[in-house]
Amino acid sequence: MYEWLKDYQQLMNDIDYLHFQLEQNETELKRWTSGDLFNVRLNEDSIASGLEERIEKIKDEIVVKVKQKDQMVQLVSTFKGLDNKILKMKYIDGMTLENIAEALNYSASHIRKRHAELVRTIKFLEMYHSCSLT
Repeated sequence: MYEWLKDYQQLMNDIDYLHFQLEQNETELKRWTSGDLFNVRLNEDSIASGLEERIEKIKDEIVVKVKQKDQMVQLVSTFKGLDNKILKMKYIDGMTLENIAEALNYSASHIRKRHAELVRTIKFLEMYHSCSLT
């Protein structure tokens, strides 16, 4: 039903973690190229010997994930119905429920109620799905 939201959140988590890994690897590479480990000799079995390749691999993976995220946003933008619009505007566009209500010409209380129902439905579906797998 709203698997796209879970997929989107997973993509965002993956991208954030890849950026973290990239930063960690680049920091380590700097230590070896111009920092405190500059004078330490490397051999091909050293952890640091593959840093540049790992950095490139992470950068490539980030590009792929960002492209997937962009494609998902494009797809979700085509979805019809108030529920999908509320979820997109809240979790992808980062809008407040009050701003969503204003943009969609609904009362803030209606959008808050609708959002609360959506959250309950999503949690129920997740619970039901996890129970049916066991």
